[in-house]
Amino acid sequence: MGLPFPELTAEEAASLIQNGQTLGFSGFTPAGAAKAVPRAIAARAMAEHAAGRPFRIGVVTGASTGESLDGALAAADAIAWRTPYQSNAALRNAINEGRTHFFDMHLSLLQQWIRYGFLGKLHYAVVEASEVTAEGEITLTTSVGASNTFLNHAEKVIIEINSHHPTELYGLHDIFEPADPPFRREIPIYRTRDRCGDTVVRIDPRRIAGVVFTDEPDEVAAFRDADPITKRIGENVAIFLASEIRAGRIPESFLPIQSGVGNIANAVLGALGEHPEIPPFEMYSEVIQDSVIETMEKGKLTFASGTSLTVSNEVLDHIYKNLDFFRRRMVLRPQEISNSPELVRRLGIISVNTAIEVDLFGNVNSTHIMGSSMMNGIGGSGDFTRNAYISIFTCPSLAKGGRISPIVPLCSHLDHSEHSVQVIVTDQGVADLRGKDPHQRSAEIIEKCAHPDFRDELRSYSSDVRNGHTPQTLSRAYGMHQRFLETGSMHGVSWR
Repeated sequence: MGLPFPELTAEEAASLIQNGQTLGFSGFTPAGAAKAVPRAIAARAMAEHAAGRPFRIGVVTGASTGESLDGALAAADAIAWRTPYQSNAALRNAINEGRTHFFDMHLSLLQQWIRYGFLGKLHYAVVEASEVTAEGEITLTTSVGASNTFLNHAEKVIIEINSHHPTELYGLHDIFEPADPPFRREIPIYRTRDRCGDTVVRIDPRRIAGVVFTDEPDEVAAFRDADPITKRIGENVAIFLASEIRAGRIPESFLPIQSGVGNIANAVLGALGEHPEIPPFEMYSEVIQDSVIETMEKGKLTFASGTSLTVSNEVLDHIYKNLDFFRRRMVLRPQEISNSPELVRRLGIISVNTAIEVDLFGNVNSTHIMGSSMMNGIGGSGDFTRNAYISIFTCPSLAKGGRISPIVPLCSHLDHSEHSVQVIVTDQGVADLRGKDPHQRSAEIIEKCAHPDFRDELRSYSSDVRNGHTPQTLSRAYGMHQRFLETGSMHGVSWR
């Protein structure tokens, strides 16, 4: 290609990394994640460990990544600490066993924390790109995440040029990095489809330590088709939002949608696309999934703004064959822009995110199992929930084959308080918590969202506790959790 940078093998690039250094890797979900270099770093870590030498690094990414990054490094016991979000089983085990230090944080804060120096020195950025010029102009691939900040602030840069992604991706990205306080101004985005930045990341080419050439697809796993439960949750969200339009609480032209990652999120978007009373709408979110593309091609979704294109390989190939169509209808931004609280409130975004459990007063746990074991992380759910026009959380009414009720007296871990959560939706129905006190919220959630198999137990708890503004008894609040830990089921709890 005639580039003035060293062309390295992945192993040569890995040899530049030293024990104890901190690396910023591209990737927001497996989309756009670095692959060859982290695998080589993992192999080097295993060799160093076999020789009796320490080798562990700090790992910062946009969000979760793929098997070649989080998976390989975790399997090699190469991650000393990790932030801000993860979803890999091996890494999750290392975190919950205390072998890897993990601190959870809102995704919108990551880039400014890097700039502020809160995470210490960033030694290397390892970033996937579809094209790099001699002048240091970098065209990213299927995600932005925090890559632009890593590239701008790392001491040295290693770039994986992945030919699986066409150079025609130029123009898909909108790279904008705000000034830091006390000189920060408003982010100049006033509509979902506005652009305010550059199409590439521009860095001093002298900071590029080398390029590694690859040809690998993203490691995005296909989401399951909607089952009857997720389909019903999606339909309940759509029915609720349609009723809000009829009541005049949502404009007839509708508002931009934010939807989290996963099967429920896909079902929600599918249901919105099929509901006859929901007009064609826009999306301002983090992740663009398969269902977004399908809804867009049907004409029901007119524009999508995100920070990652997290689609199956089949769908991505389809997008690449029709780039002219999709480039006019989507944009990828840095995560501090896609998740900006300023923009969430300005644009009037309706947020829809997934809960692990919800308590009787509208508090939400979205990160921990039974209060102690980290699942994935808070991600961007807090960025959107706390600033949304309407904030919605979804979950099934039963889990673990009917042995667990995600509706509980008191959440075992708190990520989103009752002050931020407005609507709860399960396959049973919709609890609108707006303008209700804790006693009213409790009744609303039990009768409309809890599964019938657990309603009597929840009613019994609620009716037995009547004192105080928030009717709660600490000695009994975790009775359902304790029952599960003792017997493997939340059924049969005694409140006395």
